[in-house]
Formats: sequence, C-alpha cells, structure tokens
Amino acid sequence: MENQISIAELEAKAQDYCEIVNGFSSLLEDENQALRDYDTQKVGTLLDEKAKMVGAYRAIVGFFMKNQSQIQELNEELRGRMKEISARLDSLMKENDTLLKAKMQTSQTVMDAFVDIAKKVRDSNSTSYGSQGKYSQVDNTQSAIAINKTL
Repeated sequence: MENQISIAELEAKAQDYCEIVNGFSSLLEDENQALRDYDTQKVGTLLDEKAKMVGAYRAIVGFFMKNQSQIQELNEELRGRMKEISARLDSLMKENDTLLKAKMQTSQTVMDAFVDIAKKVRDSNSTSYGSQGKYSQVDNTQSAIAINKTL
C-alpha cells in the first residue's frame, strides 16, 4: 500500500521536479551546442555536472513513479507545466543522443581511416629475407596493429 503524502509535499516535489528538469534542459542545450561546434573541451567540462543532474532527475522521477496515483491531486496548471517541460527535456535528450552517436561514429570512421593507412604503410615498407638471402616483400596480412584511442 502506498503511503499518502500531503498536497503541500507533493507540490513541493513538483516544484523540485520543474527546477531539476529546467536545469537538466539548460545543461543539454549547452552540451548539444558544444557538440554541434565540435567543442570537445566544453563537452568534457559538462560531464560531471551532467552526471549529477542525471542522478537528481532519476531520484525525482522515481518519487513520482512511486506516487503516480496522487499526481492527479496537483492543480492542472502545475501538471501542465510539468508535461510541457518534460516534453522539452525529452526533445533535448533525443537530440543529444543523435549528436553523441554522430560524433562517436565520426570518431570511429577517422580511427578506421588511420588504421587502414597504417596497415598500408606497414605492408608497403615491410621486407624480410627470402629463401635466397635477399630482401623480399612480406605478407603482413596477419600482423597486429595497436591504436591508442581516446574519446
């Protein structure tokens, strides 16, 4: 059985929800712009703040999930505002997901190009002694190559 909470507590949590969602939305707007601008340094600086915001967002959403039946007790204006800012956050999260995936795919494509170039250079420059004691090309298709990649 759910514990009943007072309307005042529910309204306070709804205000907290609005504040957290607005803060998270603002952070995502900044991160999305940094991703569009290829500003990886700014994206990196937002990481800790984003982790904190995600934690706060999960906690407040968890509260409302546990108390779903009481949400109808909130006034219509507050419920409407919560829906509106939630829709905005959802849109920003989808855009953020798309931008992050695009940046990761681009990074992977660049890394693959470097690997291919390194393999071609290695293959064209590799020689060894042949059976007659002379230099000959080596089949290096089975050689390993290591790339240190950091995102």
